[in-house]
Amino acid sequence: NVPKLGKKGEVKEVADGYARNYLIPRGFAKELDEGTLKSMENELKIRMEKEERIKRKSESILKELKKKVYKIPVKSGGAGKLFGSLTGAIIAEKLSKLTGIEIDKRWIKLEKPLKELGKYKIEVRLPGGVKGFIEIELVKEE
Repeated sequence: NVPKLGKKGEVKEVADGYARNYLIPRGFAKELDEGTLKSMENELKIRMEKEERIKRKSESILKELKKKVYKIPVKSGGAGKLFGSLTGAIIAEKLSKLTGIEIDKRWIKLEKPLKELGKYKIEVRLPGGVKGFIEIELVKEE
């Protein structure tokens, strides 16, 4: 990607001197010919297939996560207040243990850490632009 010019895989027309003296020597661009065009089309096809595969995998993970409400035991005091708080990283770790699915902490989006017992709808943003909500319930640890 070149700022203010274009992204990888795009075809742009630029001044000869700019291409010859700056873009090509630094590896930001290649001169367009038949071979380069074919390789770009092939790379684009491979990248699109990879993105589609990632999106399908993410959709299946989200579908699996939506199937039930996950009860997460946490240490809490009186009146349902937690000792500390639950962040996205802790929730991802606990969900990974409960489901057997490897869940990255960056997938869990919280407006603020959870500090009380109860049911919550948590936003999940998976790779490939897949978004959804899952339900968790924080219960008192015995």
